[in-house]
Amino acid sequence: MVRLGFIIGFIALIGVLLSGLAAYRVHDQELALDGIALARAIDVHASLVQDRLTERELLARVASGLFRAPSVVKANMLQPLRSAIYAFKTDFVVASWIARLKPGDLAAAQAELKSAGFTNPTIRDFNDKPLDIKTIDKPLDVLMDLEPRTADTLGFPGRAYDRHSVIGPMLAQAVAGKPVASDPIPLLQLNGPIGIVLASAILKEGSAEPVGFVTFSYELAPLMLTNDDRSLFSVVLKDPDDASDEYVANEQGVVTLREVKQGDPLPSVVRTVTFGGRDWSLGYYAKNNAAQRAQQTAIVVAAIGLALTGIICGLFGYVAYNNLRLSREIQVRIGFERRLTAVIDELNHRVKNILAVIQSIVTRTLRHGSDMDVSRDLLIGRIHAMSNVVTLLSESQWQGVKLRGLFESRAIPHADRIVVNGPDIAVSARAAQSLSLLFFELASHSDEGLSLVGKHPHIVANWEVTGEEPDTIFHFRWEEFNTSSATRREDSDFGLILLDRVAPEALGGTAKRYFTDVSYVYELTAPMATVVDMTERDRTGEISAPVRPVR
Repeated sequence: MVRLGFIIGFIALIGVLLSGLAAYRVHDQELALDGIALARAIDVHASLVQDRLTERELLARVASGLFRAPSVVKANMLQPLRSAIYAFKTDFVVASWIARLKPGDLAAAQAELKSAGFTNPTIRDFNDKPLDIKTIDKPLDVLMDLEPRTADTLGFPGRAYDRHSVIGPMLAQAVAGKPVASDPIPLLQLNGPIGIVLASAILKEGSAEPVGFVTFSYELAPLMLTNDDRSLFSVVLKDPDDASDEYVANEQGVVTLREVKQGDPLPSVVRTVTFGGRDWSLGYYAKNNAAQRAQQTAIVVAAIGLALTGIICGLFGYVAYNNLRLSREIQVRIGFERRLTAVIDELNHRVKNILAVIQSIVTRTLRHGSDMDVSRDLLIGRIHAMSNVVTLLSESQWQGVKLRGLFESRAIPHADRIVVNGPDIAVSARAAQSLSLLFFELASHSDEGLSLVGKHPHIVANWEVTGEEPDTIFHFRWEEFNTSSATRREDSDFGLILLDRVAPEALGGTAKRYFTDVSYVYELTAPMATVVDMTERDRTGEISAPVRPVR
C-alpha cells in the first residue's frame, strides 16, 4: 500500500508538471501563432495596397501617353480619355487636365471655358479669388477640364494652382516626367474627404517642356484598404519625413489626421509602400492583446490538465489496488513467453551453426577420390567430436566448457597418450566447437604408423595465458615427439583448412605448424577475449536465468 501510494503521488506530481509544461507551451504557441497570423495578414495587406497604388500610377502613365500635341486652351481634353479612365479604375474622385497657359493664351482659355458650359469660366486663383490677367507675365497652371462633370465640380475649371501650397510644388516636381503624388489634402472642398492627388506631366513633342498635367485624385481610405472591426489590426498612413502626424481611417472609411504624442504606443509593424515617386509608411496597430489571450488559454489548459491528473490518479489507484495480483501473474507469463522466444531463437541459431559445420565436415571428408574406409572413420570421428562438445555445452547450459574436458577419451582418440598441461580455463561455446574439431584432427593423425623410435608418438598439449587484462593472450602448443615428415601422414584437405584457417579465424588469432628435428608442432595464438567471449556467456546467462515476478 505504501508503494502504491508513492506511485500515485509520483503520478500526481508528474501530472502537475506536465499540466504546467503544457500550459507554458500553449502560452508560447498562442503568442507565436498570433504573431505569425498578424505578420501574414499585414504582409498580404501591404502587398495589396502596393498593388492598388501601382495600378493607379499606371493609369496616370497611360493617360499621359494618350495625349498627342494637345491644344492647351481646349476645355474638352479628357474626352478621348474617358473610356480609358473608366476601363481602369472608377474609384478616383476627380480626373483633371491642368494646362500650362502662357499669358497670351489666358483670354482664349476663358472663352473656351465659357463655351464648354462651366459655371465660372474666369481665370482666378486656386481659392476663387480673382486675378488680373493683364498683369500676369509668366505661365499659369490652370484647370481646363475634369471628370466627372457634376454640380459639385463644374465650378472648378479656371482655377490656377501655381500658388497652391500642396498642388503647386507637386506640379513643379512632375515636370521631370514621372508621376508625382501630393501630400494628403482635402478633396473637392475644405471639409471634404482627405485624399492624394497624382499628377503626370504632358510633354510637348520634341521638347522637354510640359504643356500641362493629367491629375487623378484619390481618397486615402480606399488606398489604405482599411479593415472592419473583425480585422486583426488597424492601419495608419504616415509620411516618413513627418513623424509627428499620422492619418487614420475609422470603420466607416473616414480619414482623420491624428497627432502622435510622446509616450503613445508605437505600431506593431511598419511597412513601406511607394506611390507617385515617394515612399509612404503604413503603420499597423494590433487590435487584440495577444499576451492576455495566450495567458487565458494557458490557464484553461492548466485547469484541464489538473482535472485529468486527479481523474487519472483516482482511476489508477482503484484499478491498481484491485488488480495487483493479476498484474503480477501477467508479468510472469510475459516473462516466460519472452524467455521461451529467446530460447527458441537461440536454439535455431545454434542448430543452424551446427548443421552448417556438419555439412562442411561431410562435404570436405567425402570428397571425390578419397578412400571410403578412411573417410568414413574420419567422418564418424569428427561428427562424434561435435556431438561430444554439444553434450558438454548442454550440461553447462551453454555457459562454456572447461578446456581439459575436450581432451577426454570420449572426445578424441588416444587421449590416454596425451600429456595435458595448462590452467583449467572455461572457453566459450563457439571456441569449444572449433577447438574440439581441432584436437580431434590433431589426435586422429598422431597414430598413423610408428614413430622414429618404433613406438607411438609421445604427445604433449600445453597452453598458457600471458599479458594483463584486458589484453591477455591465449597460447596453445601441440607437439608430437619422435615424428618427422617422413613418418607422419600428411593432413587431409579438411584438416589443413581447419588447422590453418577455420580454427584461427574462429578465435580471432593465428596458427602455424612445422616439423623440428624430433617432433611435429602446431601452435595457436588468440586473444583471451575471443576464447572466453564474456558477451556470449552473459547473453546465454540472461536466457537461462529464472523469471521472477515484478514486485
